[in-house]
Amino acid sequence: MFSPQIEWHCAQCESDPTDRRKYCNDCDSMLTWTCTGSGKSGLYTNYYRHRDNCNYCTPELEEERQEQMEENQVAIQQRFQTLDDSSQRTVNYFLSAVVDILHSCVYPAFISLPTDLASRRTPHGPQQHHKLIVDSTFIAIHEPQDSEHRKKYYHAKSPTNYAIKVQVACDFRHRIVHVSECYHGSIHDITVLRESGLLEHVEESVQIIGDKGYYGEEYVVTPRKKPRGRELTQEDKDFNRDINSARAAIENINQRLKTYAIFGGVYRGPVDDFHKITKIIQVVAALCNLNLNKHPIRR
Repeated sequence: MFSPQIEWHCAQCESDPTDRRKYCNDCDSMLTWTCTGSGKSGLYTNYYRHRDNCNYCTPELEEERQEQMEENQVAIQQRFQTLDDSSQRTVNYFLSAVVDILHSCVYPAFISLPTDLASRRTPHGPQQHHKLIVDSTFIAIHEPQDSEHRKKYYHAKSPTNYAIKVQVACDFRHRIVHVSECYHGSIHDITVLRESGLLEHVEESVQIIGDKGYYGEEYVVTPRKKPRGRELTQEDKDFNRDINSARAAIENINQRLKTYAIFGGVYRGPVDDFHKITKIIQVVAALCNLNLNKHPIRR
């Protein structure tokens, strides 16, 4: 960038070049400059120092200098954006690979339905055929932008009012034995249970305890509802007290799961990738089971 206030001259051959190179094309001598505004002059090597401090040269170059600075800033931002995108893709790739490895190794090792469920003796009073306890929990997400997604992900218990739902089942030894896939927060608990595949393992001698959200399935035991216009009998009250006491196990496990950031905080990843979220949740549940072996829930 050269100011029109500058005149160039070759002292050796007395020529006035117009291409403004460092050396004269005719004699290869270093050019000299003269500022017509300030009257100062010097060799080519001192020109830029003069230009940056000259009141006559600087204003005319300010617009050009500003454009050059903006171009440089844009180029730098584009470069960093490229690096950030590449780094983020690399991090996501390695995280996905780690989750896949853990899911294939850790999850089946620590979470599975016992093969001897039917023959197990449970401490649940006279109801020895009650073998599993089931309940749903959720992962809070940020409010979706789309109105249809807001309806799908709505969950009244979530601190953000929107969540991803997952179902957890445990036995009476306070160990997680089954974790369902992820569902939209608005999906009913009984729907999750029916689609989870857990009902395929129940029978007369293997029944599941759930809350009132699981009412309507055979071999799924729920608290008895109060008849319209009548009160519960003492037998019904005792039964409900027994059921709610047993359900404390799964509620305690869900509280233990909430100590993990993915359950206790707001999920920041893509909420539409249920396959990936399911893997993460199941791995976390397996790690929770490992922790329960070391720090069991008080019975």
